[in-house]
Amino acid sequence: MLAFAEWLQATPLSVAIQSTLWITPLLQTVHIVMIVIVFVSMLNVALRVLGKIRADEPLPVVWQRFAPWFWSALAVMAATGLVLAISEPIRQVTALSFWLKMSLLAIGIVSALSFGRAVARAVAAGAANPTPSGRARVLAVATILLWIAIMVLGRWIAYDVEIWESWHLA
Repeated sequence: MLAFAEWLQATPLSVAIQSTLWITPLLQTVHIVMIVIVFVSMLNVALRVLGKIRADEPLPVVWQRFAPWFWSALAVMAATGLVLAISEPIRQVTALSFWLKMSLLAIGIVSALSFGRAVARAVAAGAANPTPSGRARVLAVATILLWIAIMVLGRWIAYDVEIWESWHLA
């Protein structure tokens, strides 16, 4: 993987991104705004599952309101993240924080897909306002913690050596 990262960092695209001073800060800003939108979308749904907000609205309505924001922001976040990774591939592949973040991100995406399908099944079965189970409440709390961990790990990428020391992958 390191050999691929070294090759990628020497490509004209990577060099162009690295040498254009305004691209990285712009992409980082957009990336951070998108993760905020993703997090707030999931936070609203999770808090609805927990009965803390929007208790008067059916869960499928809350999901349908926030899912488009979640998926759109996730797509933009993936695109900006890809370009950021192309700009510094060696730093990414040697950062334990990066790999942990990507692993949690995969779990978060699968979780969101599963939740959306579960809501759709409940609506198809005629449950206009399905009551979240105890398991759903635990998963709602886990979802909040998951997205917080993703945000923290994303920020830690820049400080990976200092944070993980001997666990750093370089």
